[in-house]
Amino acid sequence: MLDCKGLACPQPVMRTKDLLETKAPETIEVLVDNQAASQNVCRFLQSQGYEAEVATQGGDFVISGRRDPSRPAQAPPPEVYTCSPEDARVLVFVRSNTLGRGDDALGAGLMKNFLLTLKEMGPSLWRVLFLNSGVKLCCQGSESLPALQGLVDAGVSILVCGTCLTHFGLLEAKQVGETTNMLDIVTSLQVAGKVVTV
Repeated sequence: MLDCKGLACPQPVMRTKDLLETKAPETIEVLVDNQAASQNVCRFLQSQGYEAEVATQGGDFVISGRRDPSRPAQAPPPEVYTCSPEDARVLVFVRSNTLGRGDDALGAGLMKNFLLTLKEMGPSLWRVLFLNSGVKLCCQGSESLPALQGLVDAGVSILVCGTCLTHFGLLEAKQVGETTNMLDIVTSLQVAGKVVTV
C-alpha cells in the first residue's frame, strides 16, 4: 500500500504516478487522509487505464485500482491535446471570486457577468480552472452556478482546486466541475492553446 497520508496536493498523485511508471503494477492501493486527494488519485488512476474505487478506513481513504485489461497499459490522459493555431483551445484561469480590485460587491457582479458571457467564446472555450477564492463560484449558494452548468452542458471542462475547496471548508458544497489537483492544473496550462487569466 502506498501511504500518502499527510501529503499536500499534488504529492499523492505524483507519488502514484511515480509508482505506476517504475513498477507498472496490475493492482495498487493508495492511502490518503482527505477526500480531495482521494478524488484526485482515483481520477488519475482511471486516466491511466485502471478501474478505481474509494473506500473509507476510519478517517482515511483507500483508493484501490486494478488495471483494466481492455485498456492499454500506458493509456494517455483523456484530455491531453495538441493544438494548432487554427484549433487553439482556450483555458480560462479564475483565481478569485471577484473580478478586479477595489469594491468587492462590484467585483462579484462583474465576475457573474463575465462567467455568463464566456459562452460567447463558442467552441474554442475548452476548460475553466478555479483556484483560491475562485472555487467559491462553483459551490452551493453561488449565483454563477447556472452559467457554469450551462458551460458544462456545452462540453466545457471545469476543474476546481481540491486544496482550495478544503481550505475554505467547501469540498462538500461543490456543485459543478471536477475536483482537481496541481498536476492537472499545470498540465492544463501546458497544453492549452491560449490562457486567459482573471
